[in-house]
Amino acid sequence: MAGRFVRASKYRHVFGKPTRKEFCYDNLRISHNAWDTNLIKANPEYLAVNWESSGGGAFAVIPLNERGKLPDQIPLFRGHTAAVLDTDWNPFNDRLIASASDDGKVFIWEVPENFTLYTDAEEPADVSPVSKLSGHTRKVGHVLFNPAAENILASTSGDLTVKFWDVETGQAPITLKHPDIVQSLSWSANGTMLVTTSRDKKLRVWDVRQQNAVHEYQGHEGAKNSRAVWLGEHNRIATTGFSRMSDRQVALWEPGRKDPIGGFTSLDSISGVCMPFWDDGSNCLYLAGKGDGNIRYFEYENDKLEFLAEYKSGDPQRGIAFVPRRGVNVHENEIMRAYKTVNDQYIEPISFTVPRRAETFQSDIYPPATGLKPAVSAKEWFDGKDGIPAKIDMENIYEGTAPREVPADYKHPTAVSSPAQPPVAKRESTPPPADRSPPPSVSDQKASMSAAANKFQDKEDAEPSEGESSPFEEVSRPAPRAAAPISLRTSLPPAAADKTPSPKTYQTPVQKLASPVRTTTAAPAPASATQFPAAAAASSAVGSVEASLAQITELLEQQSRIIGAQSDKIQAQSQIISHLATEVETLKKRVGPGPQDQSERIRQLELELEAARS
Repeated sequence: MAGRFVRASKYRHVFGKPTRKEFCYDNLRISHNAWDTNLIKANPEYLAVNWESSGGGAFAVIPLNERGKLPDQIPLFRGHTAAVLDTDWNPFNDRLIASASDDGKVFIWEVPENFTLYTDAEEPADVSPVSKLSGHTRKVGHVLFNPAAENILASTSGDLTVKFWDVETGQAPITLKHPDIVQSLSWSANGTMLVTTSRDKKLRVWDVRQQNAVHEYQGHEGAKNSRAVWLGEHNRIATTGFSRMSDRQVALWEPGRKDPIGGFTSLDSISGVCMPFWDDGSNCLYLAGKGDGNIRYFEYENDKLEFLAEYKSGDPQRGIAFVPRRGVNVHENEIMRAYKTVNDQYIEPISFTVPRRAETFQSDIYPPATGLKPAVSAKEWFDGKDGIPAKIDMENIYEGTAPREVPADYKHPTAVSSPAQPPVAKRESTPPPADRSPPPSVSDQKASMSAAANKFQDKEDAEPSEGESSPFEEVSRPAPRAAAPISLRTSLPPAAADKTPSPKTYQTPVQKLASPVRTTTAAPAPASATQFPAAAAASSAVGSVEASLAQITELLEQQSRIIGAQSDKIQAQSQIISHLATEVETLKKRVGPGPQDQSERIRQLELELEAARS
C-alpha cells in the first residue's frame, strides 16, 4: 500500500533540456587554472568567464543574447597581473562585477553600456577596472557579494583571512581570522551570517559583525574539498563533500546543532566535487558534479531533501553557473537555467522547466522573486541594520511591464491549481447517484434517437387496434339536411378551420396520447348539438399533438448537441494521441539509444500519450 501514495510536488516532473550546439557560446578559451571555483558566473544580462590568457589575468563578459561562435578576438576585462580565480556579479546592479586573482587583489569592474563582442576594430579595446581593493597578502580565491546589503563584498585569501569590503569607499572595516584556507562560503538571506568550509574539515557559521564563529562543527571527513550553501530564507545549510571512503555526500544542517539532520547521505563514488546551488523560489537544491555531466536536484520539505530527478549528459562540466530567479524564461515555464562549460571550449545553457500545456502565467510555480532593491545600504549594514530585500511579482516579467514590488508573503490572486487535478473538478462536487451507470456511447444514443423518432412518426396506413377506438370515430357525423346543409368547416371560425387535421393523418398519435375529449359511444344527437362538440374535440387533439411534437423536437435537438460535443471531444483527443504518437516515434528514430535527457523527454511524452488514451 505504501507504494501507491506519492508525495505531492509541483516540481516532481522538472526536466533539464540542453541547447543545440549552434545556440551555445562557442570559440572560448576557458581558464585551465586548477583552483576550485565555478569558473563562470551568470546574471540575467551577462555571463562572466575566467579566461586563459597570457601576460596577466583576464576574464571575459559575454552578453547572453550573443550566441553562436564568438569572434577570435574579443574585448577582455584585463588588469590583474596573475590568473583570475573567481568572479561574482552584484545582485542589485547587473553591470557591476568583482574579480579575485592570484595576485592578491580584488578588482571592481563596470560593464560599458551597449557592450558587445562584435566590433569593427582589428584589436578590440580591453576594459579596465573602476576600483582596486588591496589588503590581502596572498592570492584571493573567492569573492561573494552580500545578498541583502548594497555594495558589501566578502573575499577569502590564502593569508587565512576573510575581508568584508565597502565597495563604495574601498575599505574593509571587518576582517575575520580563519584557521585554515577557505574552500567555499555562503551568505544567509538577510546578510548577517556567513557559513564557510575549509581544509581542516570544519563547518563554521560566523556572525560577521561580531567577528566571531558562533558555531563550529565537524564536517565531511573526506580529504577532498567540501562546499556549503545557505538555503535562502530557511535557517538551514546544505553541504557537499566526501566520506572517508571517498563517496560523495550531501548533508543538511541546522545552525546550533552539531550533527547534520538525518546524517550524511551518500550520493555516489565519483571523484568530482559537487557544486551546490539553491533556488529560493522553488525550494530546490541543485548539485552539479565537477568532472561529470550529472546535475541532481532535490526539493527541501519538512527538513528533508527529497530527491526529484537527475539531468544526465555525456559532456562533463568543469565550471557551472545558475542565473537568478528573475532571469528565467517565464513564458516557457522555466524555473531555473544553468550554464556549463564543455571541454573548456564552449558553454551550453541547460533549461529546467515544468512541463505544462497552459499558455498563461503559472503563478503557483513562480512566487515573488528577489528584485534589484537592496534591504539596507553599506553604511547601515556596518552599523548593525539588516533586512530581507524587496520581492517583485514575476507576472510583471511575464507581461513585459515594469517589476512591481510585493510583500514577502504575497500570494497571487489567480493561483492556478496543480496540473495533477482533473479539469472537471467542479462536476465532481455534485454527489453522483448511488446506482450511476456508465455514460451511453454514441451508438447507443443514436439507437435511442431512432427509437424515439419511430415512436412518434406519422403512419399513413395505420389502423386502430382491435378493441381501441379513435376519437374521430366515436363522434358520428350527422346526415346533412337538404334544407340547410351545415358542414364542420363552415361552422368553425376561420383559424380553427385551417388547423383542423385529417382524421387519417393524426390517427395514431391521438390513439397513443390520451385525448381529453374521448367519450363513450352514444346515440346520434341532432346536428346542431353535435357539430360544435366535435370541433372542440378536434381542436384539443391538435393541441396535444403539437405539444408532443415540440417535446420530440426538443429531445432530438438536445441529443444532437450531445452527440456533436462528444464527436468534437473524440476528434480532439484523436488528434492529440496521433500527434503524441508521431512525436514519440520520431524522437525514438532520431535518438536511438540517446543520452539520458532525451530518454527522459521520450518517457514524458509516452506518459502523456498513455494518459490521453485513457
